[in-house]
Amino acid sequence: MDRFSFLNAAHSQLIEDLYQQYLKFPDSLEPSWKAFFQGFDFALENYSEDEVIQYVQSSVSSAPAVQQISQAASNGEVPEHIKKEFKVVNLIEAYRTRGHLFTKTNPVRDRRHYSPTLDIENFGLDRQDLDTKFNCAIETGMKGPATLRELISHLETIYCDSIGVEYMHINNVEEKEYIKQWLQVNSNHAILNSNEKTEILLKLNQAVAFENYLHTKFVGQKRFSLEGGETLIPALDQLISRSSQLGVDEVVLGMAHRGRLNVLSNIFGKSYKQIFSEFEGKEFEEDVFSGDVKYHLGSSKKIKTASGEEVSINLTPNPSHLETVAALVEGICRAKVDDKFKGDFKKILPIVIHGDGALAGQGIAYEVAQMMTLEGYKTGGTVHIVVNNQVSFTTNYTDARSSTYCTDIAKVTESPVMHVNADDAEAVVHAIHFAADFRAKFGKDVYIDLLGYRKYGHNEGDEPRFTQPSLYKSISSHPNPREIYKEKLIKENIISDDVLKTMETEFKALLDKDFDASKEIEKNVMDLFMADDWTTLPLAKKGSVQLPVDTTFDIAKLKELAIKMSTLPGDKNFINKITRLFENRIKAIEGNSLDWALGELLAYATLLTEGHNVRISGEDVERGTFSHRHAVVKTQDTEEEYIPLKHVSENRFDVFNSHLSEYGVLGFDYGYAMASPNTLTIWEAQFGDFVNGAQIVVDQYIAAAEEKWKIQDGLIMLLPHGSEGQGAEHSSARLERFLTLCANENMVVANITSPANYFHLLRRQLKWKFRKPLIVMSPKSLLRHPKVVSPLEDFANGSFQPILDDPTADPKKVDKLVLCSGKLYFELLAKKEELNADNVALVRFEQLYPLQNDAIEDIFAKYGNKKSILWAQEEPENMGAWSYILRNFRDTGIQVISPISSGAPAPGSHKMFEKNQNAVINRVFDRDDAPVNRPVTA
Repeated sequence: MDRFSFLNAAHSQLIEDLYQQYLKFPDSLEPSWKAFFQGFDFALENYSEDEVIQYVQSSVSSAPAVQQISQAASNGEVPEHIKKEFKVVNLIEAYRTRGHLFTKTNPVRDRRHYSPTLDIENFGLDRQDLDTKFNCAIETGMKGPATLRELISHLETIYCDSIGVEYMHINNVEEKEYIKQWLQVNSNHAILNSNEKTEILLKLNQAVAFENYLHTKFVGQKRFSLEGGETLIPALDQLISRSSQLGVDEVVLGMAHRGRLNVLSNIFGKSYKQIFSEFEGKEFEEDVFSGDVKYHLGSSKKIKTASGEEVSINLTPNPSHLETVAALVEGICRAKVDDKFKGDFKKILPIVIHGDGALAGQGIAYEVAQMMTLEGYKTGGTVHIVVNNQVSFTTNYTDARSSTYCTDIAKVTESPVMHVNADDAEAVVHAIHFAADFRAKFGKDVYIDLLGYRKYGHNEGDEPRFTQPSLYKSISSHPNPREIYKEKLIKENIISDDVLKTMETEFKALLDKDFDASKEIEKNVMDLFMADDWTTLPLAKKGSVQLPVDTTFDIAKLKELAIKMSTLPGDKNFINKITRLFENRIKAIEGNSLDWALGELLAYATLLTEGHNVRISGEDVERGTFSHRHAVVKTQDTEEEYIPLKHVSENRFDVFNSHLSEYGVLGFDYGYAMASPNTLTIWEAQFGDFVNGAQIVVDQYIAAAEEKWKIQDGLIMLLPHGSEGQGAEHSSARLERFLTLCANENMVVANITSPANYFHLLRRQLKWKFRKPLIVMSPKSLLRHPKVVSPLEDFANGSFQPILDDPTADPKKVDKLVLCSGKLYFELLAKKEELNADNVALVRFEQLYPLQNDAIEDIFAKYGNKKSILWAQEEPENMGAWSYILRNFRDTGIQVISPISSGAPAPGSHKMFEKNQNAVINRVFDRDDAPVNRPVTA
């Protein structure tokens, strides 16, 4: 369609010629025509061409107007009413883009002032235009042309009332148009019947009365109350209900401590009696179970919504480390999508509840946000709800962020945001309905900024007036959301004061009854999180980790699998290096000498054929940091991916290069393993040193979750570790930190030196009838070491060996027993062979925790002529396993040989590294030889 055809045939060409002149030489036009075409192009960026033409056409379709256009073209002028039409279009655009800055969303503070405002004078309009009708009003959902006065009132109602909307940063035209149309229904206000309004009030009453009751019965106790943000409860209730109608069968919720008890009781149905008992501080039933504070506990329930749908809901246990739980929520949801819902993202809903300070300040929020559309990490969109207190502990929001809003992270993923006055219950519900609808349609994240306040300090014993005296003066006299909504419903004649009093009295009586009953509970009982996913895998009994496990596999099938996964398809063109690499794998199999990569891939292949799925995730894991794995290979011409292990079984083999994140991705994969206990789930660090960026996940979940929350998890962490002259940041996975965290058989820590032993270690992880995290100090130089190979027989018939004795030592000749772990063994072995030092026995600790004490005692007894026991390590004395070894063998007189203590795990100078490494090796054998040159291998 000719963009100016509405001007009639005689003059459209004239205007078109002017427009083409504007496109090529804009400064050659008379200024008024240039401004006109600029406005036309601006409109085209935001509306379809047909819509823009329709607006202008309706303004100038009469014969006099056509003549006016023609005359104006001849005179180099644009008719005033056309200019005004486009100025009003610009005003509409400004409301959509900036209306959120001028809303009534803050219940206890005046909003900050932003300029320019939305005053019509800022758009070239004046008061005389207020009663002029403009055709572009229909674009805002109005039924026809409307006066500017009517249009502004309409726009104020949509964009500047209790909800402020940010969506114009979204580039996807379909998403933006959907939001625009959604907002224009009933002018962005909720349409609710009397029953729905009464239900909202009921949930508000539960939320408010519960907090009031706790405040009077447990004076001064920490509970991190929801007061000031009680509309979260009807919001969650409505989000679950609305989403279930849109196809969601399961919800996974992550939140911090504020309001958690209210959510547990009024959304998850945890009995008030149980919560009251936990306030009494009673012990838990199990002896070796430390438990956790009441506002960190999780829950899993099946509920029936008001509309009759059955939904599974899960509240993920969390530590006090804010935002960490968000990564777990995403991982749990992805596991359920993969396993339970067979790839249907619409069946599960992740909900993450944030604090305003945490969302703006914690880096993991960004790491998790970036997962939204990543192939290996997406979950079909998350609903983010911010319980915005406007204060972080004692820090004002102006000191807590540089951005305008705490939700500005949403702009990174082009997600819509609704800022809502938490005192307006119906606006909160309306925003939640939008979140459910948008997420269901587009599978993207949505952010709801619930702008309220915190009635007390950070906890109930804190004094907030020390730091925010003015704000808390306002809060002290501010009515709670229930009272505000109650008055609204009374005015609407939806509910009477008598009914309200009955509602409150009955709920108070229920709380009193449960409070009395809680006194009879002797010990508290922990509800298991996602218990239905773990019915066949009970918690391990003490000592179970040490029991032998059958990890054998038929040798003929093993060889068949090895060849199959090492054979590339002949009809695909790969680079020569890949072709040679796979040919060499076949030769190694035929030569019965399998290296590390083959041992690892065979473990995956055998588990796949036995009915398990495998997931590997982390930075560069498809190829492997050190180019050993090549689980994914690409054709030379088209970069088509070929994944050999997808062709050995119908079970799922997934390998995903992650974005450059440790904290977020480790948390995700830990959550994945938590929800998929029969999947071999692996997170690999690019270098083991980088795991310290995810230390919170290690400390709060991997090490402690079973003792705090009875949560099992079989995640494997592969952490490349070893001193090889690559400096302080590429040498150490901080083995000492993991060993410090070990207790009560909470995890397994290993440092493996044999491909076959690694094969059995990986298989054991799923052969156990329980689950434990496995931390592996994985190799770098050993990946290609000529002695780090195993025959097929060791894979097929062997089992995991926690300790490897010296196969060549004669106990009668040994007077020095050297214990070690990892790659240092091969350097010591080379020296032993060079010196023919038959007085030295080298014993490898393949599993450092838990130690197999019977086998160690047998080895000590075997070498009865020993005069000394040494622990040798390449890490500085204050690092590595030495402190742990000393703690376990302090009565044996054991001594250490290692580099001296250091603040850095390795020197930056390669010569200094060689000096230190050779000193350790020579001291083991009481030598002082010159250093030998070793190649840089990592």
